[in-house]
Amino acid sequence: MPTETARDPAPSRRRLVEWSDPALVAKAGQGLDGLAFLRAMLAGEVPHPPLIALLGIDLVSADPGRVTMRMGPGEYLYNPLGSVHGGALASLLDSVMGCAVHSTLPLGRGYTTLEIKVNYLRAVTAASGPLLAVGEIVHAGRRQAVAEARLTDVTGRLCATASTTCLLLDAPSRGDTPPPAMDPVLAERTRNS
Repeated sequence: MPTETARDPAPSRRRLVEWSDPALVAKAGQGLDGLAFLRAMLAGEVPHPPLIALLGIDLVSADPGRVTMRMGPGEYLYNPLGSVHGGALASLLDSVMGCAVHSTLPLGRGYTTLEIKVNYLRAVTAASGPLLAVGEIVHAGRRQAVAEARLTDVTGRLCATASTTCLLLDAPSRGDTPPPAMDPVLAERTRNS
C-alpha cells in the first residue's frame, strides 16, 4: 500500500545565487599576505569564493588570528528534520577557522584543512536569527596550525563549537597557473601528491 506524503500547499521557493570566477579569487590572493587578502575581500576589492555566496555567508571582520563571519539560517539550508543541516554549519565553521589561519600567513604561504571536528549543541532554525561564527588561531607553527571556533545565535546562545588542524605550505609561485576551478593551495597539494 503506498505511503502518503505531505504536500506543500505553498508555491515552491526559489533562490538565485551568483558568484565570481573562482580563478579570479585565487589570482587576487597570490599577491597579498593572508590578512591583506581577507581585508581586501571585506572592502569589496576581491570577490568572495563561490561557496560563501552559495551558503549566504558574510565576512564580518578579519584581524590577525581572529575572523568573524555571519550566516542567516535560511530554510534553503534545512535538512528533512526542519533545522539547518549540520554540513552547512560545518562549512561555516571550517571557513571561519581556515580564514583565522589564513590571516596569519605571509605572502607566498597557503593552507589546507587536515581535519575538522564539530560539536553540535542545539538545533538551528530560522528562528535562531543570524548566526555569528568566530574563529581564532590556537597554535601557528611552521607546518601546521590549529584553530577553534564558536557559533552563536542572535541571542548569544552557543549552538556549536569546532576545532581544526591545517597544513601550512608554500603557495604556487606567480608564474604557475592553477588548473581551472582549483585554488592555488589545492593546485600545489595536488602537484605534490
